[in-house]
Amino acid sequence: MRALLATLDHLPTRPQNTQRVFHGRGGLHPGCEHLALDWFGPAWLLTAFEPLSDGDLAVFQASLESTWQRLAPGEPLTWVYQGRRIDESGQQSETRLMAGALPEPHVVTEAGARYEVHLLRGQNHGLFLDMAEGRRWVRAHAEATPGLKVLNLFAYSCAFSVAALMGGAAEVINVDMAAGPLQLGRRNHVLNGVQGRAQFLAHDVFTSWGKIKRLGPYGLVILDPPSFQKGSFVATKDYARLLRKLPDLVAPGGHALLCLNTPKLGSTFLTELLAAEAPDFEVVQRLPNPAAFADADVERALKVMAVRATGEPTAATHGGP
Repeated sequence: MRALLATLDHLPTRPQNTQRVFHGRGGLHPGCEHLALDWFGPAWLLTAFEPLSDGDLAVFQASLESTWQRLAPGEPLTWVYQGRRIDESGQQSETRLMAGALPEPHVVTEAGARYEVHLLRGQNHGLFLDMAEGRRWVRAHAEATPGLKVLNLFAYSCAFSVAALMGGAAEVINVDMAAGPLQLGRRNHVLNGVQGRAQFLAHDVFTSWGKIKRLGPYGLVILDPPSFQKGSFVATKDYARLLRKLPDLVAPGGHALLCLNTPKLGSTFLTELLAAEAPDFEVVQRLPNPAAFADADVERALKVMAVRATGEPTAATHGGP
């Protein structure tokens, strides 16, 4: 835990935007590979992928209290601990509010956008911090492409949709099979004043291609599926099914954003699948991950690739008449 405590001790200022503060999972801090620390203002979230003893937690709390007194004197400290473990029934977690109180609703900011999060319910908190550069790219792309129409598949809490609409996208179609996250997505749109230009479809992507296609074509399609979700999506067999549909969804000259978050598959998995299943698409760039998520092996880290359909741009790409 030494590297984590040193990071706290050297924090120069209180974080302003939600962000990762310590990324042991990247393998750059030997002995701390099981630890991550995030700022979801006004709360800290410590995640451990191996059990921490009460003694470890006490040492961490003492260091955090000292840091907080230095950065925010007089303000109450709020922090949450989530311990994750894998047993015979799969990955389990325990989550505890260790100090302070969480606001309700709990709203955080990133790059001028506001998102509702929930640190005490489940392993996913409403906003994936490692995807910050992806959201930045989507917003910048929308700003550079007037009238852009976007399809956001596996939308979860619709953060990509918020980013696109804040960049000026004309319309976003959000699709996710879980209605609960889409309700959170609706609230995120209201928080940012962009609720009038989005649709929210609680559909299984693989059984709704007809409707999704009829609502297109799209100038940008975002694919951000789970890497492994039993009964829903397994990247090694299902990602190819997604890429096969791209030619029917993306307008000529349009783009797609391909996301893959598993250390078990590298970027060649995506490039080879793209060449096989959608050969009329070319890779434009692999987006960098946020600096806070630096990894000793970039192929184990999050992979986000922007790809482009060959052909001349059409009205659907730019949203023109």
